Amino acid sequence: MTVQSLNRVEIDLPALRHNYRNIRKKVGMTTRVMAVVKSEAYGHGLLEAAKALHQEGADTFGVAEIEEGVSLREAGIPGEIIVLLGPPLGGYEDIVHYDLSPVVYNKEDLAELSACAEKRGKKVGVHLKVDVGMGRFGIMPEDVEALVQEIKRLAGIHLAGVLSHFPVADEPSAAKTIDHYRAFEKILAQIHRLYPHEKVSHIANSAGLLRYPQAHFDLVRPGISLYGCYPADDSETRSSLSLKPVMSFKTTVVQVKDVPEGYGISYGHIFVTARRTRLAVLPVGYDDGYLRRLSNRAEVIIHGNRAPIVGRVCMNACLADITDLPEIKPGDEAVLMGRQKNEEITADEVAQWMETIHYEVLCLFGGRNRRIYIN
Repeated sequence: MTVQSLNRVEIDLPALRHNYRNIRKKVGMTTRVMAVVKSEAYGHGLLEAAKALHQEGADTFGVAEIEEGVSLREAGIPGEIIVLLGPPLGGYEDIVHYDLSPVVYNKEDLAELSACAEKRGKKVGVHLKVDVGMGRFGIMPEDVEALVQEIKRLAGIHLAGVLSHFPVADEPSAAKTIDHYRAFEKILAQIHRLYPHEKVSHIANSAGLLRYPQAHFDLVRPGISLYGCYPADDSETRSSLSLKPVMSFKTTVVQVKDVPEGYGISYGHIFVTARRTRLAVLPVGYDDGYLRRLSNRAEVIIHGNRAPIVGRVCMNACLADITDLPEIKPGDEAVLMGRQKNEEITADEVAQWMETIHYEVLCLFGGRNRRIYIN
């Protein structure tokens, strides 16, 4: 089939490489950089993003599940691939066969993983996750010694890394994050006494690597910053690193029509025209990730000018008020997120309209639409 969708997400791979280079420069060459490409690289495309980052020099990748790690290996991606969710439901054979590094936090996984590796004559490097305040994955500090001793006992695995996660590093107050950092340092010292072999330590996500250089340790884990968004909306964070947005979301005007004053627009008539109004009909809606919450809130860019979305966003359509814009016709491009001429709609702005965060915006748009890669 040659007919293409009227909606498209554009992925700017040079911008992705730019962001990786600048993160690499910021943390210095002695600190490893894990490119977090989980969840289809935040909607940007797992394989395409990983290939571009590998070409830029990335040699460590973070994925959520084993399946993603297998996909990277089958696509020829070398280096260490760390499975952040670990193997809680099995998958030991794939971990060993594809040389993946799982995050571990369950004692039950260790013995089975070790046995599988021994059977194949291999030794798997695992990353032990410790909870210092996130309250999510990871063992509690009081359980560290028992898990480390178990890893030491098993012949098929070795401790390749120790990690935790900052829950509030993006917030203005540093007090909690400093407490979490110190708790992690204390655990690292304990583990080093128990297991004095070489291993990497890592806790810094995008917010952590930008705001807390003391928390870089051996490895940092940029996610949202790789894709051109800042983890915190303050001038200090934004001035600390030059990032370029990687994703744009665009659609096409399919109809232009005039309606009279006092005319109800779309389902429920939550918008009624106050004057004779010209509308651009856009073939994008909540099936495309352009959520119903954007009704009467969002704006689009057409011919370099902003136009408000009016009326309720439908499953496959929405309407923009173009009464005050220059001549617009079917086939013209409408930018839902991204830049056109001198105007730009950012992921942060869309997130405000949706009452969510830019992470979700990228995953929604990137996961629901045809992606086009710009090299």
